[in-house]
Amino acid sequence: MRAVYTWLWTVATAARSGVDCGMAGPAQHFVTEAEYLAFDLANEGKHEYVNGEIIAMAGPSEAHLVLTGNAYAALHAELKGGPCRPFVSDCRTHIDETGLYAYPDVLVVCGEREFAATNPPTLLNPTVIVEVLSESTQNYDRGAKLEHYRRRASVQAVLLIDSRRRWVNSYARNADGSWTLLDIVGGDVQIACLGIAVSMDDLYEGVEGTIGWG
Repeated sequence: MRAVYTWLWTVATAARSGVDCGMAGPAQHFVTEAEYLAFDLANEGKHEYVNGEIIAMAGPSEAHLVLTGNAYAALHAELKGGPCRPFVSDCRTHIDETGLYAYPDVLVVCGEREFAATNPPTLLNPTVIVEVLSESTQNYDRGAKLEHYRRRASVQAVLLIDSRRRWVNSYARNADGSWTLLDIVGGDVQIACLGIAVSMDDLYEGVEGTIGWG
């Protein structure tokens, strides 16, 4: 996730009934999925959509960028030539079970990729989702957003990479639908559904001393 969220409301929803979120200022209005997709296409930057709200994603810190690049590079090296492919944060995904549209930092898809006929296309069947945590968004990433991801039937693992210390939360789906959490501070991050392991040293290479670290 990015470091800061700004809540945006489209003019097209001004005639709708406001949603009382207990916040001061102008009434907030429910944004439809179609309105979100049009807004995301027409405006620069990335925007997520959750519970009828559009969220503008602010630019990442230097540490965030390094970690995202490292995660993609490590996954690409391990998966090269196989049936699974990683994508970086420009790939939008949709969690049909909850309605969330999001731009995870890294995605992995195994087998045939399924896309919704949106502009740009939206990935529907991520296998692994990777988010780099920022201080201001980590509670949301570890809480509500994680629950959105875990509701998607195709998602078999979620990795949350801390951008301030060497720490990875690894969530893996079990055969019975339950999830196992491992907190990893050294060694390798095992991703069983992909049959690979990613070194913590590779994930955190070059991040110390960058802006946003520590």
